[in-house]
Amino acid sequence: MKVSTILKWVTGGLEAFLGIPIIGGTIVLAYLWTPLMLMGILHIITLVFSLRDNESKHGSILGIVTSAIAWIPFVGMVMHIITAILLMVDAAKANKAEAL
Repeated sequence: MKVSTILKWVTGGLEAFLGIPIIGGTIVLAYLWTPLMLMGILHIITLVFSLRDNESKHGSILGIVTSAIAWIPFVGMVMHIITAILLMVDAAKANKAEAL
């Protein structure tokens, strides 16, 4: 499995966790928006590896945008969920293509 695929699974899982309505918002607020900054860094790292491995980069780009605007309460939750779905679909497609 490629590093970019592993990073997509990890960032997708973290985005899904942050998209949980009360839990995700509480964690982001409790740590003073630091999780959003860390997720932005993780998405940039994932983007670099995706470019290197010639993989889809859409999920990582959306993740960077999500990290930038997720401080808006309901918009952030929806963006986290959409980003999680897109990253996990990208990772699943990469796994399927690798298996062939």
